[in-house]
Amino acid sequence: MSPDNAIQIQTFTGHAIAEAQAAFQLLHVNVFEDWPYLYRGDPTERPYIAGYINHPRAALFLASHAGQPVGAATCLPLEDESANVRAPFEARGWDLRRFFYFGEGVVRSEWRGKGLGVRFFELRESHARATSSADYTLFCSVRRPADHPLRPSNAHTNDAFWRNRGYVPLPGVACTMTWKDVGDAAESKHTLDFWIKSLTGAPLPCG
Repeated sequence: MSPDNAIQIQTFTGHAIAEAQAAFQLLHVNVFEDWPYLYRGDPTERPYIAGYINHPRAALFLASHAGQPVGAATCLPLEDESANVRAPFEARGWDLRRFFYFGEGVVRSEWRGKGLGVRFFELRESHARATSSADYTLFCSVRRPADHPLRPSNAHTNDAFWRNRGYVPLPGVACTMTWKDVGDAAESKHTLDFWIKSLTGAPLPCG
């Protein structure tokens, strides 16, 4: 089934993001509970996406099928992201205005492999070009040890998919985020590595 025919994608920017907070939070909690994020969230808690509402160049893309949300993606200029995400770039003295950050890309399992993930990257890159002069788009992915006890036997990475979109790892550049893993009683810190793409042909920065 083609996403273009079966799925409606709505774009919310700035204050309008508030209209999609509840749908986004439900997707965020349900999808990220799986490997590799193992995020133990609460659909009723204040969604972190609420912070995007304060930034006019932030965007949320929400995909729905038959009125039900099936995927979502977010983005905003790196300079508007939280301090922990900005930190490794500021530490290197890099100009934050050159980077546009992709915060989330979540798709329900039954809708994966149908082109929706590709479409989310296209939409976010188009938004970055339309609302900024950024040279690069980037995102981060959680780092998990190969011997993690909850790693599924059939676990695979999205590395090939990301490379096919033109993204490559940004060596040595990582940030930390805190959340409660499935099965844990308390929150813990997690390391996330960055992937990057040049939108303008500018040479990639060296970590």
